[in-house]
Amino acid sequence: MSPSETGSARETFDALLSATNTHDFDNVTDLLHEGVSYFFNDATLTGHKLVRRYFEDTWEAIQDEEYWAEEPQWLVENTNTAVVVYRYRWKGIIDGKPSQGSGRATNVFVRNEDGKWQMAHEHLSGEP
Repeated sequence: MSPSETGSARETFDALLSATNTHDFDNVTDLLHEGVSYFFNDATLTGHKLVRRYFEDTWEAIQDEEYWAEEPQWLVENTNTAVVVYRYRWKGIIDGKPSQGSGRATNVFVRNEDGKWQMAHEHLSGEP
């Protein structure tokens, strides 16, 4: 069983970061709520189909991308909902040159109808 089926929102958060770094959306999809929404600086996306396309385009544009979270702060944790804010960082290769970036993130996790923890929303923004 995956962490999202038996564990906590924190375990699902860690699993989501690991799955994202595989660059295979099939590893990510079970950790995302059916109606997941993402707010990026350049896009607002809802649902697996649009999110998949965005992720795959990003992985194609940024070779060897690694994404991670620093200093997570869990603002809400209860039986069915959890909210975490953190600083994100990434590094990879764009057009043959090393690149990196960082910003702020908010993730909302919920338990779905089957009791699995899944991410329902992510909001990423650049540094202030």
